[in-house]
Amino acid sequence: MVAPNADLPDEAATLAFGAALAPCLEPGDRIYLFGDLGAGKTTLVRGVLRALGWSGRVRSPTYTLVEVYEVSRLHLHHFDFYRFGDPREWVDAGFRESFDGPTVSLVEWPQKAAGTLPPADLEITLIPSGSGRSASWRPSSPRGTRLAACLATNLASPSSPS
Repeated sequence: MVAPNADLPDEAATLAFGAALAPCLEPGDRIYLFGDLGAGKTTLVRGVLRALGWSGRVRSPTYTLVEVYEVSRLHLHHFDFYRFGDPREWVDAGFRESFDGPTVSLVEWPQKAAGTLPPADLEITLIPSGSGRSASWRPSSPRGTRLAACLATNLASPSSPS
């Protein structure tokens, strides 16, 4: 199966992609974000948060490892595991509880905690392309299938998110 994809020519398009994902989120969803440094992962998360009504600053959690947001109807954790040198650091950091229950987890650099993280529901990959980027996504659970279908619908008709 070919992964769906979207051309995101600039930052505004990446924010809009995040905004299209936002209304699809439900408590317990796990979305893993892949891409090189500067690929737009935090920008995508900013788009999600802005669409959910967050007006505060959206920081990259590269140094703090996690930023926590209570927004709309969701308890959202934005993780960044870039600095992990060993996957067991995820366990040692005590994040396991964050992935159980109603928390929505958006994870940058999940591969740095490979083998210790629970499986993703939806994987999104951002790849630089010209002055922008391209995004592809792949569901990996029934929740992910729901998320991917909702995202595709919202991207097809951006004026009326689900």
